[in-house]
Amino acid sequence: GRHSMLPRHVQRLGRDWIAHWNGSQVLGFNSPISSCVRWAGHSPWASFPLPVPVDFSANWRLPPFFGPWRQFQNSNWQLENFMQSSCFHLPYPSMKSEGEEPSTKKRRLGSQRDTSTPEEETRVSNEKEALCLSVAQDKEKHSSKKGTVKRHWEYFCQNSRTMKISEKKETDQSNTESEAKFDFTVMSYNILSQNLLEDNSHLYKHCRQRLLIWTYRFPNILQEIKQLDADVLCLQEVQEDHYRTEIKSSLESLGYHCEYKMRTGRKPDGCATCFKTSKFSLISSKPVEFFRRDIPLLDRDNVGLVLLLQPKFHCKTNAAICIANTHLLYNPRRGDIKLTQLAILLAEIASVAPQKDGTFCPIILCGDFNSVPGSPLYRFIKEGKLNYEGLAIGKVSGQEQFPRGQRILPIPIWPKKLGISQNCVYEIKQHQKEEKAGEKLEAAKPDNTQKIVIAPEKLSSKLRHHFKLSSVYSHYVPETGIPEVTTCHSRSAVTVDYIFYSAANNDTAAQPGAEDSFCGGLKLLGRLALLTEKDIWTVNGLPNENNSSDHLPLLAKFRLIEC
Repeated sequence: GRHSMLPRHVQRLGRDWIAHWNGSQVLGFNSPISSCVRWAGHSPWASFPLPVPVDFSANWRLPPFFGPWRQFQNSNWQLENFMQSSCFHLPYPSMKSEGEEPSTKKRRLGSQRDTSTPEEETRVSNEKEALCLSVAQDKEKHSSKKGTVKRHWEYFCQNSRTMKISEKKETDQSNTESEAKFDFTVMSYNILSQNLLEDNSHLYKHCRQRLLIWTYRFPNILQEIKQLDADVLCLQEVQEDHYRTEIKSSLESLGYHCEYKMRTGRKPDGCATCFKTSKFSLISSKPVEFFRRDIPLLDRDNVGLVLLLQPKFHCKTNAAICIANTHLLYNPRRGDIKLTQLAILLAEIASVAPQKDGTFCPIILCGDFNSVPGSPLYRFIKEGKLNYEGLAIGKVSGQEQFPRGQRILPIPIWPKKLGISQNCVYEIKQHQKEEKAGEKLEAAKPDNTQKIVIAPEKLSSKLRHHFKLSSVYSHYVPETGIPEVTTCHSRSAVTVDYIFYSAANNDTAAQPGAEDSFCGGLKLLGRLALLTEKDIWTVNGLPNENNSSDHLPLLAKFRLIEC
């Protein structure tokens, strides 16, 4: 052939392929790399350690810069000696190489029209090359397992009045105190229902097909749960047939007791809350359905679970912890439904969590809320109040920067026959209290009280709830301010998953506003750090070879503080 002096494995690449050359395509020598790419759509023997990123078209020939063969021969050139910066990018929408993004994903990430200049393209190319090198060389950030980004624990310094994060766990000075403390971990994890994956395959075009099969995914998910070893699991998108045949039995073999609520209607997935029987006993389990046949607003099949757990340790009182788990509606343009679903869940918590002294037991609220940090729905959970007058339905969750349709939330959002007040409690109990108060007033002032009792309630645009909740995560990397993400696929990379908790008075990790929490509460000891979108795309987004959901698991460690 024309290149008979080339090594045989290079000749076999074919005579008709040409590599187009530009300034960023510099080949380096004598720098071994570890990753390997298989060229999509071609024979399996075309597998070389050539990981990445410049354009590649269908006619490959030895580039002219090599010069005479003698000069090329003396350069000690070997395919396995390419640097990370010398990478080939295959412009194929379903990229098979690790660390690559499809072109549609890149356009979407820009969230703007492609007006890049040649200088910007060169800069972006150089940044990608630098990223390739940092990914290969940064041994501390990446685990030894190929294709995995390591997540570290962040611990909170308990002796400081301000929040300080450390990667080293503080040792407890007092052995006596340590024996009396009850520490436990909670995980929230949307494991991606196989049925939903297949119905929304356009979100996973960046993935190899074999990685999307349930028989490949489930062992990975189970291994992740084993390794993280949480005491409480709040799982979403748990497919009913998989739960019944393998998920439940697998988790029970790990020491968990499992409670499950399938979505209503024809939806085949639901929520599962599991806890280690060595740490807790079950007081009560309340499945929550958001669908109401007689209320047109509530025509969606989302569900939740509210568990009341008793810690198994010696304590002064009969301590209990309320664990709520949910997956709210996705639709970004139906904030009215999301807020109503949340109000139902909060009303269920309010009916389960009261203690004998009138206060609420510690509460942990987990799940996929399909709302971003800083959105009105997020602020309502954290701040306990929301004035929604004039608020557009499409802006409630903050999922869309420029939401379509600017219909304003009605006042009130949900009809009275739902039986839930604007304080997110069941009105039956509220009416009972009002009736008792009304009877006393009637006995004292019979003429005036009659008017007060029959007076219609003034329509209010203010929602409230009685729980002082903080978020385990701050949603931004402390050192850089770059947003963290909890889900990442071809069309989106955002935070929608949360762990909220009722913080103790002396919890330095709690956000402002949580200092006046009820008696006792929870102290946040640590959390498993989240990742940025850039981190996740170094392993080709989610799902990938080692992470088999399009969400990351959230994990936090708490200490129960008694009154």
